[in-house]
Amino acid sequence: MAGGGFSKLPNGSVVVAITLNGPADGTDPGTPVRVLVHAANRARALTRLRNVGLRAVYLRGNAEPPTPDEITAVLHHPDGLLWRARPANAQELWHPIRTLLRPPVPAHQS
Repeated sequence: MAGGGFSKLPNGSVVVAITLNGPADGTDPGTPVRVLVHAANRARALTRLRNVGLRAVYLRGNAEPPTPDEITAVLHHPDGLLWRARPANAQELWHPIRTLLRPPVPAHQS
């Protein structure tokens, strides 16, 4: 993990942002991704990530807290759990976490 951080919101909930290595079956396995999660507290945010399959996720410090745009994105998403490739391309949209974690589709055999 390259970095991460959190922001506490006025209602007491938090948004956690973590930078992870890209998936081995993704478009480019060496590309880091930024993962955002909204939860009641930091512990629950990390538990949400672990529950979707990101087992070795830890938040040490607050070196890269989420930006205001990232906070807005995760608060307006129904799942409250998003990702996109980094460095953050302003043209790239945020993706639901299930698209990062789904198994690769086997190639069609003729």
